[in-house]
Amino acid sequence: QVKVVEYGGGSLQAGGSLRLSCVVSGNDFSGYCMGWFRQAPGKEREGVAAIDGAGITTYADPVKGRFTISRDNDRMYENTLVLEMNNLNPEDTAVYTCAIDPKCTSHYAYWGQGTQVTVSS
Repeated sequence: QVKVVEYGGGSLQAGGSLRLSCVVSGNDFSGYCMGWFRQAPGKEREGVAAIDGAGITTYADPVKGRFTISRDNDRMYENTLVLEMNNLNPEDTAVYTCAIDPKCTSHYAYWGQGTQVTVSS
């Protein structure tokens, strides 16, 4: 059974940093694409960053230069996806969710429950 669990959300002031983690278990996802999404109140969900099995990363324009996505595939059947967020601003306030795209076709099949990030000015 695949499990996707995020950790690390919280509240902080603008300019601060936060680290989100997502532990994925139940299969060997080392070759899969993984990504972070976010949804702010009243807005549609948007992609934030993604990483493929080779470690190649992509970022949404609003977070380029501030966010870093990485992954740890050291454990068999348990992978960790990390999102390092720096210089946060109130526009980054959202529920952040990680997801798994098994075939790297932008079809994310497994989703976590999300973690709240709130940035105050």
